[in-house]
Amino acid sequence: MSVAEAHRTEHRVTAVEPRDVVFTFSYVTWSDVQRRGMSFAQDRLLQTLLRDPRVGRLIVANPWRALGGRVRTALSGEPAASFPTTPTARLHAPLRMRRSDPVSIPGLERSYRAYGRRLHHAAERAGLERPAVITMHPLIAGFAPFEWAGPVTFYCSDDWSAHPGYRRWWPGYREAYERVRAAGHGLCAVSEAIVERIQPTGPHAVVPNGIEPSEWVAPGGPPDWFTALPAPRLLYLGTLDSRLDHACVREAAAAVPGGSVVLVGASADAAHTAPLREIPNVHLHDVVRRPAVPGLLSAADACLIPHARTALTTAMSPLKLYEYLAAGRPVAGVDLPPLRGLGPRIALVDSPADFGDAVRRALAMGPQPEHERQRVIAEHAWSGRHARVLELALRPA
Repeated sequence: MSVAEAHRTEHRVTAVEPRDVVFTFSYVTWSDVQRRGMSFAQDRLLQTLLRDPRVGRLIVANPWRALGGRVRTALSGEPAASFPTTPTARLHAPLRMRRSDPVSIPGLERSYRAYGRRLHHAAERAGLERPAVITMHPLIAGFAPFEWAGPVTFYCSDDWSAHPGYRRWWPGYREAYERVRAAGHGLCAVSEAIVERIQPTGPHAVVPNGIEPSEWVAPGGPPDWFTALPAPRLLYLGTLDSRLDHACVREAAAAVPGGSVVLVGASADAAHTAPLREIPNVHLHDVVRRPAVPGLLSAADACLIPHARTALTTAMSPLKLYEYLAAGRPVAGVDLPPLRGLGPRIALVDSPADFGDAVRRALAMGPQPEHERQRVIAEHAWSGRHARVLELALRPA
């Protein structure tokens, strides 16, 4: 038998019939992820689901949206991104009257049972047969009925029960975690801390965040506004909110008195970030569009993770960390579990008072050699992460 014949025989033996899949976002919609550049964990997984041969028919489901909000968007004239509907993939966009989730457990149960019923009807109309369900939404995972579906997997990218922006629903998230555990649903979590908090009884795996190699092989040039700032330039890329530790940022600024500390991202807590604007060499900048991110990071002298130590940050898998490393930058950070064991170019300190020391150590390291940077890109590619997610999510029912 020739090598080609052997390969064809092996392919016939190992080929797997494509599985029907239902995928639900967390708190964003298809239009939202298009506007932000398809850059986060759920965005990247969806890209894989849309093209992976292991996936047959696919329903992509938005979370609940208020009917009034849909009307306001239509009247505003703002164009909505259209889903690329095909014979095998379609979007489900359920609407309801209320704008936000109820807070009570009975209210959440009623709301997400209704969501599950609508999702079931959408799956029936599309001809899906016992689809595997992958949901990023904790309340869908916990409260929606899935007797009609195959295996259910909760892909958890944050510990929602510790997220300060969702404090009103913390009891609901804890109840949802208990129901995920009781139902034996699968769990893909970005950190071991999330697994420990949910304590799943079904199959589970830790799958950290990753990177898309094509964005980082040749990052491109930096924006002019960044290179115009005094060097050395320290860069933080991410949401500007309560996870930023004021003391860490002040110490970073003091470590480069003639340089710049640049915090780039959406301001989610203006009151928290206001004191940072008073530090002379700290610069806050709005969100940078996705195509410019690799060039921006590649121009930094060092990158920062100045996070406060909280239940949320100890359970995170900071996407920014993998992107910093893909850009070849040394990193200064607070010693949090998700930052450990990822190579020698991460300087960690236990106390915010010592953050300036981490900055100085990171600057002394300098950028990664190119061969090391390319190795990091390959090691942390989303393709490897998604292989693990799909192995768990497409398990036999």
